[in-house]
Amino acid sequence: MSFDRNLEDRLVRYCAVDTQSDADSATAPSTEIQYDLLRMLQAELTEMGAQDVTLTDYGVVLATIPATAEGPTIGFLAHVDTAPQYNATGVKPRVIRGYNGGDITYPDNADLVLSPSNSPYLGTKQGHDIVTASGLTLLGADDKAGVAIIMSAAQHLLDNPEIPHGKIRIAFTPDEEIGRGVGPQLPKDLACDFAYTFDGGELGEIEYESFSADGAEVRIKGVSIHPGYAKGKMVNAIHLAAKIIDMLPQQSMVPELTDGRDGFIHATDMEGGSSDMRIKLILRDFELEGLEQKRDILRKVCDAVQAAEPRAEITCNITPQYRNMRYWLEKDMTPVDLARGAAESLGIEPISVPIRGGTDGSRLTEMGVPTPNLFTGMQMIHGPLEWVSVQDMARATDLFLALVQRAAKA
Repeated sequence: MSFDRNLEDRLVRYCAVDTQSDADSATAPSTEIQYDLLRMLQAELTEMGAQDVTLTDYGVVLATIPATAEGPTIGFLAHVDTAPQYNATGVKPRVIRGYNGGDITYPDNADLVLSPSNSPYLGTKQGHDIVTASGLTLLGADDKAGVAIIMSAAQHLLDNPEIPHGKIRIAFTPDEEIGRGVGPQLPKDLACDFAYTFDGGELGEIEYESFSADGAEVRIKGVSIHPGYAKGKMVNAIHLAAKIIDMLPQQSMVPELTDGRDGFIHATDMEGGSSDMRIKLILRDFELEGLEQKRDILRKVCDAVQAAEPRAEITCNITPQYRNMRYWLEKDMTPVDLARGAAESLGIEPISVPIRGGTDGSRLTEMGVPTPNLFTGMQMIHGPLEWVSVQDMARATDLFLALVQRAAKA
């Protein structure tokens, strides 16, 4: 069965809804606008006949597709929020049908070009239907492609009860992009044997290894005084913040110069003024030893700048975010092997590479629900060149259906 038009319609509708999360907000979800899509999904699941459809008080939509055969209870998750790093307000999705292999230009940004030269994977998608934004925003295929895949597969199973599968649990989460998509209640409420996130990239990706992650906030309080009378008295917090950034390893530990299994220290935000500055950073490594090394580097840099200017007050707070899911999944590869077998049955070559990021599955796995990550096709995420192939999404929907049927036969 072809899911192309169903997926395209869903993706375009979902991406047009502003759902950007906000790391500085203390609420859950972090932004009220995420409820616009959450409530839409709640209504659509109810209309299609899903059971136990609930919007929790912590902002997760949960639903059940009843079993038609014996088998494990499997969860499927995708997140509704879009990344705070780039404009996500006023998204205008558009579809380039039958992509011809050349440059894709943007109606709202004449200087922007997407092509196989800056996105080599695009060069393999000639003839596909490509969805992008208009040039002023990200698209939000991360992870509304995953949402559309799960919704299309759910609709198909509910419309065709003769397909054998065990009980299926669905969860649409908020705030994944800021590391808060999985709260303490979710594992119990999801109530499944294992799960999958549809939050991956290229066709065939079945991922069971992610970064381990910490977040850091450095606060610098200087000494404020009128600049005309500041000699020997003022301590400029901006200058101290610049020294901290400059003293961090620039060649070996920044995202723009690392790949593969390299970790990094990444300054994501810096704000304030001469009397008070705040630097927000994320620390990433695949191994806990490497993550500890990066924590030590950041603390030592802050200590050195503090020692050189004792009149200032510099604090460095580091908090855990998520851990490499491999530490738990490698003890029982059952969900990974099931997904690989399902992919191979569809003629899709499984690809397992470390995720240079994290998913809700990282937290869920750490909390006792094994949750590998599956492909959606999304590319160039978190920026204006973000795109996805509808046909890749259709293959991901096929994988969902093959996986649940294979599990029912196991």
